[in-house]
Parts: sequence; C-alpha cells; structure tokens
Amino acid sequence: MKSLFGLCVFASVMAGGAFAAEKAGTTKKEYGKLADGKVVDEYTLVNANGVTMKVISYGGIITELHVPDKDGKLADIVLGCSNLAEYVEGHPYFGALIGRVGNRIAKGKFTLDGKEYTLATNNGPNHLHGGKVGFDKVVWKVTPKEVPHGQALVLSYSSPDGEEGYPGKLDVEVTYTLTDKNEVTFDYSAKTDKTTPVNLTQHSYFNLAGHKSGTILEHNLMLAADNYTPTDDTLIPTGKIDPVKGTPFDFTTSTQIGKHIKEIKADPVGYDLNYVINPQRSKNWLAAVVTEPKSGRTMTVTTTEPGIQFYSGNFLDGKQKGKEGTLYKQYGGFCLETQHYPDSANQKTFPATILKPGDTYHQLTTYAFGVAAK
Repeated sequence: MKSLFGLCVFASVMAGGAFAAEKAGTTKKEYGKLADGKVVDEYTLVNANGVTMKVISYGGIITELHVPDKDGKLADIVLGCSNLAEYVEGHPYFGALIGRVGNRIAKGKFTLDGKEYTLATNNGPNHLHGGKVGFDKVVWKVTPKEVPHGQALVLSYSSPDGEEGYPGKLDVEVTYTLTDKNEVTFDYSAKTDKTTPVNLTQHSYFNLAGHKSGTILEHNLMLAADNYTPTDDTLIPTGKIDPVKGTPFDFTTSTQIGKHIKEIKADPVGYDLNYVINPQRSKNWLAAVVTEPKSGRTMTVTTTEPGIQFYSGNFLDGKQKGKEGTLYKQYGGFCLETQHYPDSANQKTFPATILKPGDTYHQLTTYAFGVAAK
C-alpha cells in the first residue's frame, strides 16, 4: 500500500544509502517459556532499508521497531519490556494486539438479541481491552508469509465460545507487514459462529525520538478529526459527538502535544480520547500525522476504521520497568489506536461493532514512517 504522503516514504534518504542495512528477511528464535511450558517465539523482520521490527507470539506484541531519523540513524521507537517474564508480570498493553473488543465497555455488560452478557470489570467499573485475559495475553500461531516488497507474519487465534464472557467462537487472523516503503500494516479479519461484538486494534506506544528519550510532549500531532466522543469520569462516552474547535482536544492542524495538555480536567492529566475521523473518499482514511522535530522522524496513520484513540501515556508513572532498564515516566509514549468508538456495544447511535455468522470482520491500518521535508 502506498503512503498518502511523500514525506513518509523516506525513499530519498534510503536511495542514498544513509546507513548500512541488515540483510532483508524474517528470522525466528525462542523468546521464552510460559509457566505451563508453552514456548513463545520471537520473529525479527528486516526490510530492504534495514528497518527492523521484532514481534513475539505472546500477545502479538511488537517488542522493537527500529526506524531511521533525518541522518539515517536507527532508533527503537516503541516502548516495551526486556523479557517475557516482565511482559507476563504485567504492563500497560505495550505493543499488544487487542481484542475481542478494544477500549471500554460500560460496567462490563451489553445486550445482544435480548440476552445480557457480563464481562470482567478490569478498569474501574468498566471492561477494558478484552478482559483479564484478552488477546494481549494469549499465544498466537505465527506464520511467516512471503509478500512482494516486504516481510509479513500471519497471526491467528481461535477464541472459544464464552471466552472472557463473549458469545461465539471467534476465528481471528491478523497480518503484520513491514514494507520496503517503511510502512507497518495491520490487516485484521475475523469470523464467528454466534453474533458477537468485535473491535480489534494495536496498542503500541511510540516515542519517535527513541523509546528512552523522555516525554512526547514536544512531538507535533495532526488528527484528521473535527469531532470527538466526550466521556464521563470513567472514560465511557456520553453518546454525544462534539466538535474539537475551541477545546484543548483540537489537533486539526499540527500542534505540539504538550501545548494545551494542562488545560485538560482529568486525573491523571492528559489525552485518552476517541476522535471521529473525518470521512474521506478513499477507502483508507488519513487519521493522523506525527512529527518529532529533533530527529525529523514522522509517522502517518491511515485506516479503514471510523475512530482513533489518542492516548498520551498519562498513567505511566516511572515505576514501569522497560527495555534497557528504562523507567517509563508519564507522557513517555503515545498511542494511536484505530478503532470503532468505545462502548459501541451499548451505544446505538455509534457505528456498529456487531459481527454475525456468515459475515467477515475486516479492517486495515497502516503506520508509515519517514522524515519531515527540509
């Protein structure tokens, strides 16, 4: 898939051979074992430019993503843990594949065809990111896939009927592709044998200056969203769709993330909000563009989804042990989670997240990395 913006392709720098690239390809090795003896594997994908992405079968987690800056210098731009034990011990969804339903469901309840279903309440009074053992904590079957102009992995998992309280057996397949245009794409599909809600997403935390470079408050962000879904104190949407104009939530033009963050009335202070992506003629809509001024790195997000959750790492508190001994502090990374709106299972005016037997859930999201034009 081609990037919508030339600045995110990075071809001009790559053509000049700005750095020594590793050999393109995909390799596999054992990452560790779970308490039940199940093996977790690590896959390393390298594209033609030397951009490197590492993925483990536990949670479909992206543990590393090394991309070049304006001088061709590589840095790992995703937050994460150092080993399997740290991931199993607990983390704030670093790099994980999220499901069955990403984001929140109010009070862990929803009704389908007249029957009420009860889920775990693992985020205050609400259900979050699939429950206590969501897709972020299962071992996925991973199969390398040959694709032109890149490297790919197919991750598959069959969620049994009743898992985490959800109805129906859900067969999920997600293809991660690292292209030679320095794009990472996520192609999601799912089928069910009973009507069930589905809202899959990817939860990588990014810091385009490098994962241990401090806060992301000086990053510039543009969100192609004139509206957002306001929430109550537990981050459940009220059902309204309000304009961002005149609020601290307005990123319709490129704005420093930290510029208005202290104006937000929240505890902890920061962004954790679903934005309504502006409808566009193309099938894959522009959702966001992020620029880190010192390194020059850029990230462009396009998606087929109607919403995107912008989270500024508010709950990071300096206690979370990360890679290379890094203690990730508040605002140490940002997330841009493409999605249907939170609590859509209970919000009849929101785009539906209900999948029926015989239908196929599908969404496509692309993160394109490059450097800003000089």
